[in-house]
Amino acid sequence: MAHISRRGAMGLGAGAAAALGLAGCGTLTASDGPNPAGGSGRKPPSGPRGAKTTVRPIGDGSTAFTGRQPHQPPRPEPLEPGQMPPQFVVFSWDGAGEVGNGLFPRFLDLAREHGAHMTFFLSGLYLLPESKKRLYDPPNNPRGASDIGYLTDAHIKDTLRNLRRAWLEGHEIGTHFNGHFCAGPGSVGTWTPRQWRSEIDQAKSFVKEWRTNSGWTDLPSLPFDYDKELVGGRTPCLLGQDNLLPTARELGWRYDASSPGGRQVWPTKIQGIWDLPLQQIPFPGRSFEVLSMDYNMLANQSVNSTNAPAHNYPGWREQAAQAYIQGFRRAYETNRAPFFVGNHFEQWNGGIYMDAVEEALTYMAGEREKGGDVRLVSFRQFVDWLDVQQPEVLDQLRTLDVGQAPADGWQDFLRAPSTATAGAGNAA
Repeated sequence: MAHISRRGAMGLGAGAAAALGLAGCGTLTASDGPNPAGGSGRKPPSGPRGAKTTVRPIGDGSTAFTGRQPHQPPRPEPLEPGQMPPQFVVFSWDGAGEVGNGLFPRFLDLAREHGAHMTFFLSGLYLLPESKKRLYDPPNNPRGASDIGYLTDAHIKDTLRNLRRAWLEGHEIGTHFNGHFCAGPGSVGTWTPRQWRSEIDQAKSFVKEWRTNSGWTDLPSLPFDYDKELVGGRTPCLLGQDNLLPTARELGWRYDASSPGGRQVWPTKIQGIWDLPLQQIPFPGRSFEVLSMDYNMLANQSVNSTNAPAHNYPGWREQAAQAYIQGFRRAYETNRAPFFVGNHFEQWNGGIYMDAVEEALTYMAGEREKGGDVRLVSFRQFVDWLDVQQPEVLDQLRTLDVGQAPADGWQDFLRAPSTATAGAGNAA
């Protein structure tokens, strides 16, 4: 079932972040707290305690250049001949706006605990005060319209605080665009490449000019250059990818995560951009597979109801957690295809989907702690790895179907990619 979001609002929370210079050039003090591991489970080397980094404000100071992003994994390297690929897992969040439910800091804390990185697809409108909503001119919709509404001023400030924390802890900030139009003549599925360019330009402007739009000059900058940080996104309701891609390529984006219903196989590029779709995964107890996103599990469990009778929650929560875990294991034990999970910071059906995600991530991190090469990364970190691999190695990996392992083991399978063939080692 395709993703149809009741609302795009996600919850962040009041996460701590280092203060940045407010005007002119300032300094950013390196954090002395826990150091996320870049998905590897190991803490990378850190600079001297209290080291200073120059902050260079951009534009009105809403954003700032602060140097290389902290807490990134080591530089990726090509697979050696016969080397088994890592199991990559990407947890991503659509919207990334604070609505007072404390979910963003909950998952930032979880990521820090397990040395994981994630991708946060920010809806640009979540940094635009509702009093300035007429600054938004959505394609094929009235000026100021939005199917996800606008955040309160207090929640915008919380959103800014948590975005700072996320980036400083090594997570990626992508885009979920703006108004989340999924139906009718104004749906994003009808937009032209030129209209997508307008939507993207506006999403970026709301991030890069939140100070001007809000008048909040006493708040610290976001610690990144969004023109350089933004290299991918996910469209509302997974619609409109065909016309988005020409614009994404023109902007130099490296990936798109908008395609629905992908299979658990190694990805390819479309129009020069990595296509990283949500995937069909086992749905325990059912005869069909489900898309690897919380809302799609909800749609199949409670027929789109976000507040179903509570007696269903324990069973549904376990079903959702096991769907993620079984999807992970199917890839981990066979073709090692990357596993992509999409979520919303929502308390749908008593928050069971958030509990399921936490259980699944903890399980996957546990497999790494047992010695498995499991990497919990952002989309950007994953395409960094893809881009340094030999094309013939990736081509060989793509010959493995869903649940198919090399018949004679990885050493033979990737020893000579030009001649090796996929075996029939299918998952049970």
